[in-house]
Order: sequence, then structure tokens, then C-alpha cells
Amino acid sequence: MARTKAEAIRAIGLDLSITSPGFALIDVTNRKPTLVAHTHYKTDAADAQTLRHGLIESYALFWLRENLRKGPPVVAVAREIWPPSRDFRQNDKIHGTWSAVDRALAALGLAVTDNLSPTNVKKAVTGSGKAEKSEIAAAVRRICGLPADYTFATDDESDAAAVALAYLITAELIDRP
Repeated sequence: MARTKAEAIRAIGLDLSITSPGFALIDVTNRKPTLVAHTHYKTDAADAQTLRHGLIESYALFWLRENLRKGPPVVAVAREIWPPSRDFRQNDKIHGTWSAVDRALAALGLAVTDNLSPTNVKKAVTGSGKAEKSEIAAAVRRICGLPADYTFATDDESDAAAVALAYLITAELIDRP
């Protein structure tokens, strides 16, 4: 079913790591994106990896449930991918985090729909595949119409918003900046 021009939609952006996963919600009405919510969860490196994954799952489930209670339908859950590492322990950490968030999403009837490379995210939102963190945050502010002095608590939050925006731009649901 085709969506009308005025019908609102929502995209979720995920910038996942075992240290500080970031989450963002972007709503779109009339091709205009609005940053609805963003957060991150800081884990404790002293905790066991399985505990960290469990806490990430719990946090993701709680935050998403609270923020998805109202609003337009979710059309996409976009995740930034992690290039495979030669060190299996690094892969285990990130894949465990992905799995934790996947379980939280599944509990809410959602699933990751798109996996985007860091380079493609940067290129879509800034025009350069080599953009720095500050450039990504500035692009998110500009695209979402936020004030220039709007601050994100961490780069993980602005990166998660950039992931959602990159999906929306490449899917041609919003105009290229």
C-alpha cells in the first residue's frame, strides 16, 4: 500500500558496541525528518561480557518500548555494520551485542531491516565517506533542523541518528541534504 505524502513514518537507527550502544528514532512527515529521541547505554568493562549483553538487551527493550508507545509506524530498523576483525573476541563482543538488541526488537515485533557500512552512513549524511564524528553530528543537526548548539551526550547517539538518516536518504524517503 502506497503511503500518502502527509502520512508519518519512523526509522530506528542503531550504532551498536558492547561499550556504549547508541539508539535513535527519526520520524518523517512530508519528507521532513525529526529527531524524536536518542540515547546510549554505557556498560562497565569490569562486568562479565554475558552480563553486559544482558544489560544492553534490557536497556534496549525498555527504551524502545517506552519510545515506541506512540508515534507513526516503524518502517525500518537500520544498523551500522562492523567489519569483521581478525580477533574473534572482538567479533564475539559485537555479535553478542547485535543479538541482544535483536532479541529486544523481536520482543516488540521488530527486526533489523537494513545493515549499513560506516562509510555509506557518512557519505549519505555528510557527502564524505571519511567524515569525522563532529561532522556527522553537525550533519544530523542540519538535516533534522536542530539548533547548531544542540548537543548529543555521546557520539554514539549522533551516530545512531546518522544511521537512521542514511537509511531514509538512500531509501529516498527524505531529500538528500
